[in-house]
Amino acid sequence: GAQDSCSHRCGELLGTCSCQVTCQSLGICCPDYKEFCLQISPYSGSLMGGKDFLIENTAFNASSVLTCRFKKKINTSGYVATDGKAHCISPLLYETGFIPFEVSTDAGLTFPYSGTWLSVHHSKVSDGEKCTLVNETKWQYYGTPNTDGNLTLTWAHQALAVTSINIEVWGYQETGDSYSENWLAEWKYLYTLAKEIPNTGNFSFIPVPAKGNYSTWDFGILRITPSNYCDGQSNIPSIWSSEHALAWHLGKDFRNDPNAWATAKCIEWDRKEEKLPSFMEEIIDCPCTLAQARADTGRFHTDYGCDIEKGSVCTYHPGAVHCVRAVQASPRYAAGQQCCYDSTGTQILTRDSTGGSTPDRGHDWGSPPFMKPPRIPGFSHWLYDVISFYYCCLWSDNCHFYMKKRPSSDCRTYRPPRAASAFGDPHFVTFDGLNFTFKGQGEYTLVESDLTSLRVQGRTQQVHFPNGTGAQVTGLSAVAMRENNSDVIEVRYSEDLNLEVLLNQKVVNFSEQSWMDLKGLFLHSTADQNITVMFSSGSGVEIRGSGGFLTLTVLLPENFMNHTQGLFGVMNGNIEDEYTFRNKTTMSVHASPQQLFEFGANWAVENGTSLFTYDTEFLLNNFFYGEKHNASFLPVFFPYEDPADPLIKEMVLLCDSDPFCRFDVLTTSSLHVGISTRQSHQSHKLLVENLKPDMSLLLVISCGWLDHPTNGRKNGTAYLLGSTIHFICNQGYELIGSKERICQVTGAWSGDTPSCIP
Repeated sequence: GAQDSCSHRCGELLGTCSCQVTCQSLGICCPDYKEFCLQISPYSGSLMGGKDFLIENTAFNASSVLTCRFKKKINTSGYVATDGKAHCISPLLYETGFIPFEVSTDAGLTFPYSGTWLSVHHSKVSDGEKCTLVNETKWQYYGTPNTDGNLTLTWAHQALAVTSINIEVWGYQETGDSYSENWLAEWKYLYTLAKEIPNTGNFSFIPVPAKGNYSTWDFGILRITPSNYCDGQSNIPSIWSSEHALAWHLGKDFRNDPNAWATAKCIEWDRKEEKLPSFMEEIIDCPCTLAQARADTGRFHTDYGCDIEKGSVCTYHPGAVHCVRAVQASPRYAAGQQCCYDSTGTQILTRDSTGGSTPDRGHDWGSPPFMKPPRIPGFSHWLYDVISFYYCCLWSDNCHFYMKKRPSSDCRTYRPPRAASAFGDPHFVTFDGLNFTFKGQGEYTLVESDLTSLRVQGRTQQVHFPNGTGAQVTGLSAVAMRENNSDVIEVRYSEDLNLEVLLNQKVVNFSEQSWMDLKGLFLHSTADQNITVMFSSGSGVEIRGSGGFLTLTVLLPENFMNHTQGLFGVMNGNIEDEYTFRNKTTMSVHASPQQLFEFGANWAVENGTSLFTYDTEFLLNNFFYGEKHNASFLPVFFPYEDPADPLIKEMVLLCDSDPFCRFDVLTTSSLHVGISTRQSHQSHKLLVENLKPDMSLLLVISCGWLDHPTNGRKNGTAYLLGSTIHFICNQGYELIGSKERICQVTGAWSGDTPSCIP
């Protein structure tokens, strides 16, 4: 019979062949799979659009009229280059993430070709793709005292293959009623700054106030386009600048008296804020210490504006060495949290210092479902939290207005997450801290939760000795995960031992983007391939390759208490019920290794609930058609220590008293495996230590901020257990109440509120 076609069917499994991404490695693709299912380069670009991308795998007829359609509704023009390769132009989008697109060759009648485009936050595109505002501060302070003269714009001229260009000014606004259905976001073309100038990559000018009411737009962006397009034409090849405060084009009223103009704007912003609902109640509290903030990777991520790994250049937060942002926006108002810390690891509060962290009405990264205020990535945040900072703090001296509306959160309601880990030839440390070894071969449920349908599954494969023969132990070779109806992420070692990350069965390429906004989760990969998955519930999964196995850590917030099961146990603070079977029966924590083997086997996954991708003959035969728990594979339960073996001496030196390290050296004859097991074990212990800095108290106690008395001052800005604050009155005043107050175990300050009387 005739073979099926992938026209209009990419991603589907058809009767006679497949149009799914796994078809290539399995050799079952429909003959026209490569024609209709598109591969593109580059695969990502700014949500502002205007990026030209190449369709790599399909040759089109040079006379075809190409239309590229994104999300079934936004059309942009494509073209076929002289080499026969097709190109599309990405559109302006008000969202980030993978966006489906289709291509038509018959002027938009049918769209049989399809692929996906990754839209990213405007700050996440490479510098070469943007035009540069030379000395950006000068642009954003232009017209304030001592800031005048020429402004210069540079760009990579080869990014637009034309001889003359236009430079346009665009403004951003949000109209309608706040937090209502008619609240809308819009990027709007304002005017053309320079017309038909040579595409040299450099333009200098002396800015003048914009004509008419354009000068009232104070937040916007520049766009460079080929000059053969109409002014303001949408979705054409473009190079955008970074978004910025448009001080340089503001009106005469700003230039004559910037301080008065900005003060009026600041007071107007303050009045508007009064009328808006408070978002402070629903944002997550900050971690109490820098160590906690860096350990709670499921809920907090480095704020790139103040990063300890990049030399702590903290322009907006003097005195801070590191800041983090809450990964998820708050549920109702989509607000963001920021937390900054000083060199002692103590949180800096705005009430003590201008370097303190400020929460955001609009989360900088936006939040699903995007599209409407206050969820537009980057730009909603600019409108409520950044341009207002210019009004009140940078262009005028009214920062107290801003700090009053954006005070730092302290850590009184912060509760650290619990961590569980698996590493080596699998050793497990449960959420409640029980250690055990389970060396089954198969696919197992590590943790699942009825709270959010979170599922994390692990696959173990036989380990081989340095000489290539099989050892009687296994190691973690793949981990797959999902929460509710999120995307499915799998991290695995491929058959040639490369670390791969799969998104819904397709290998992810991190060459252009190390951070991805996906459905129900964020995905991040560091340069040395540490993978972090941050689910919308705040649960986090960290995976890295070490010694040929995967090391895995799962972090769960406190609301998962009593809602977990699987090999990582029941998270409830009680280790006695860690070995709980599917049918809810439990086994003693003193069970033998053989009994533990039965416990592990009980948590084997089934094909119906497996999240893994079976895209090779080996995986299909061994894990899909084969048993999920290989009952015939019997591991070593008690490894033998031969005193005459020279390896033993080195092992003792290397492992010290770490039992997992010793076990792995003995069962694999590899010191390398032992080292990485020991490192993984140590980092788990350190993580747990960092999350609970005071082991005698399961949480860090904060007594909250204390003010200085009127007509007096205070010494001390630490508010955690054991901290002391001293109070002194100004000359001519006498102190009534406590001279010093200490933060107590109860979370209350000792003594009485001091006051200074004449």
